[in-house]
Order: sequence, then structure tokens, then C-alpha cells
Amino acid sequence: MKIMDFLSPEAVIVDLKAPDKKSAIVELVETLKKTKSVKKTDEIIEVVLEREKLGSTGIGQGVAIPHGKTDVLDEQVGVLGISHKGIEFNSLDGEPVNIIFLLVGPVEVAGQHLKALSRISRLFKDKFLRQAIKEAPTPEDVVKIIQQEDAY
Repeated sequence: MKIMDFLSPEAVIVDLKAPDKKSAIVELVETLKKTKSVKKTDEIIEVVLEREKLGSTGIGQGVAIPHGKTDVLDEQVGVLGISHKGIEFNSLDGEPVNIIFLLVGPVEVAGQHLKALSRISRLFKDKFLRQAIKEAPTPEDVVKIIQQEDAY
């Protein structure tokens, strides 16, 4: 499974405007709506926020992977946002988050959802990759970085 299987180039934001966790999730889901991957944004936002109540998806090192499963989607979709200011996400390490990769998919593909989460998590373990993504000036540059990593 490759990241670009569920992340379209149009779903990359290099300058996330949101000042907090909830508005970041809303901004990311609204971006999915613009890419026409998603129609019912309210349900998706609710599912992701409910998942956050179980425990923060801020995995540390400036990365968060908010996610959820819903019956309003036919396939897994992702959106990647980069916040230069950093967002308080109640991360495991207590640090603000700069890279947020939101993943949502249909309820019936739980195994595929877990594989995608694992792939995203592995991708962002590399500190040089995290730095390159944070410094990438355009969505196209972010996509190139991810495609290079996806090749391995």
C-alpha cells in the first residue's frame, strides 16, 4: 500500500490556517470536500472528533494522524496539512503539531484502514522526511517527497 493510493495531490495544504485541533480537522475535511472526494463533511468531522475523544492522535515529534471510519465514504481518503505555527493537539510528547495527516474511510475496510495508518506512521518516523515536508514550499513538492518515500 502506498500513501498516494489515498492521498491526492489536491489534498495537500502547505499553509494550514487553523489555530487549534478542532478547526484544523474542519479545515482538512473541507479540503477533502473541495477535491470532491467527500460530500458529507459534517458526518466525517463528527467521526474524527469522536475518535479524538478516545485519545489524542498526536503521535509525537510534531505529527498527528486524526482518523475515523464512516458509512458515508466508499473508499479511503486522506488529506495532509502543514502548520508552520504549530497546533496544540494533546500529543503524546506534549509538543505542538506541524504535520497533520487526516485519514477517513468506509467502516467495512477496517484492515485496510489499519494498514494505511501504519504506513503513514512509518513514513513520519523519519525526522529528515518530516523536516523536508515542513519546508516544502508547494503541495507539488510535498507530493514528490512522499512519492520518493513510497517507492521503497
